[in-house]
Amino acid sequence: MKKRSLLFSLVLLLVLLVGATNSFAYRFEDVIKKGNELYKNGQFEKAIAEYKSILDQGYESAGIYYNLGNCYYKLGKLGYAILYYEKALKLNPDDEDINYNLKIARAHTVDKIKEVPQIFLVEWWDGLLAALTLKGWAMLASILFVLFVLAVGFYYLSNNLDLRRFSFIAGSFLITLFVINVFVLIAKYDRETKTQYGVVVTNVVTVKQSPDEKSSDAFIVHEGLKFKIEDSLDNWVKVHLSDGKVGWMPKGVFEII
Repeated sequence: MKKRSLLFSLVLLLVLLVGATNSFAYRFEDVIKKGNELYKNGQFEKAIAEYKSILDQGYESAGIYYNLGNCYYKLGKLGYAILYYEKALKLNPDDEDINYNLKIARAHTVDKIKEVPQIFLVEWWDGLLAALTLKGWAMLASILFVLFVLAVGFYYLSNNLDLRRFSFIAGSFLITLFVINVFVLIAKYDRETKTQYGVVVTNVVTVKQSPDEKSSDAFIVHEGLKFKIEDSLDNWVKVHLSDGKVGWMPKGVFEII
């Protein structure tokens, strides 16, 4: 009986966590609706204020970032539009609308950067990490663990030999998937916390060869360009473009995704 009560408590806890998350989201439904109405009426600045008020309270979603991207695109602020589309894509990488609007926005950028080709295994690994968000991988790990616990519970509680055999096989399979999932989750977390990307939000930026205003010019970039941040020194960041170019950019001309 104790084992059954423990299993019931685990399932109940999972249901309560999901319910609490949904309840938290519903609190901002009215604000989102108000922002959407302002957007439909062409009041993009006011719509931005409404959406950002939600972000200021610690709540974020792909939908809010997507709406912000649309507002900034309508205002002609290409850098901020791409910034928020990228933020939305980070939370929902498979969304067709986000990908499409981001593609349209990028088509209007001045810089057309050709990426350095990657070997197959690197592309495959990047694709696997991008398949789910950090929260998505964490949720999948939680689900796999709960299913594993249930399989173990059925194995010990059932008197049916066939069911015990099935539970053992299912449990072995689930724990293997759980371990793999945890490995991917750690890799995803490491990439999310250690790797930062930025988007240029000013019209033109001159990238320097070293973190000094008097340094020689390395190259010029324009609004909307996405880049990788490799290092930081005082008011400068070392940027790495997808075509391999490296230089130093002053802070204040970009936003971090």
